[in-house]
Amino acid sequence: MNISWKQKFTSRKFWMAIIGFVTALLIAFNVHDLTVEQVIAVITAMSSLIAYIIGEGLTDAARAKHEISTDKKGDGN
Repeated sequence: MNISWKQKFTSRKFWMAIIGFVTALLIAFNVHDLTVEQVIAVITAMSSLIAYIIGEGLTDAARAKHEISTDKKGDGN
């Protein structure tokens, strides 16, 4: 079984699972509510940034691949 980490890190379901798990742990260890909110805010911000970076990287890679294949087709010399 091969895990596609790019797909996982861009998945909203994955990040919601992480947030749910961390929230449950913090509550189980009686962490103050304000601290729980701050930790969840940081995780949410990081997940948005990671998903954006990976998404843009995949888009750029697809664009570059398309440009290379278009250039090869255009070379009729």
